[in-house]
Amino acid sequence: MRLDHVSYACGPDGLMPTAERISKALGLEFVKGGVHPRFGTRNVIFPLKHNQYLEVVEVLNHPSSDKAPFGQAVRARSELGGGWMGWCVSVEDLSSAEERLGRKSVPGNRKFPDGRELTWQQVGIKGLIADPQVPYLLRWDAGTEDLHPSKALEPVGAIQSITIAGSRDRVLDWLGQPENVNLGAVSMEYEAPNGTPGILSVTFETDNGLVTL
Repeated sequence: MRLDHVSYACGPDGLMPTAERISKALGLEFVKGGVHPRFGTRNVIFPLKHNQYLEVVEVLNHPSSDKAPFGQAVRARSELGGGWMGWCVSVEDLSSAEERLGRKSVPGNRKFPDGRELTWQQVGIKGLIADPQVPYLLRWDAGTEDLHPSKALEPVGAIQSITIAGSRDRVLDWLGQPENVNLGAVSMEYEAPNGTPGILSVTFETDNGLVTL
């Protein structure tokens, strides 16, 4: 179990202007991630160290975005002006999470221009919609290691800390394995447990020093 990525929903100006603004703030490059056909979304990727990344994501005007919880989550955050939508933890086995949450994981995919395809299973988006402090969980399919978004560019920056409006106990209970939670070098900070839950900010280590979004 490890922190995989953080998701930022684009603002009303759209995907590329939002990505350019973040790129300028962080001093980091991004690449076009492509379309998620099952979710009705598309993204750009900021590859980071420790096999992690930042995605900026946009909902598309497509029927799947109205049906898929991930598309619904992106649309809802963008309609509020954009900003931090959620965070994702990767695991090797989703079966315990599926049993605990009472729902099956759903497949995701993204095709590359050369025909290769990155595929995964994820669960927990409905939980994130209901309680944005909790992460969703993902399992990358076997054989896709070389296609992980963190490898799209030589990583320069890194996630230093995530500040969440919420409760540490609530998050660990959601993850179901509090004794096994190891998010690596990332510091998790919790504030305002009785306020509106969700990510307040993410701090990145960059060549320009620490930058908080």
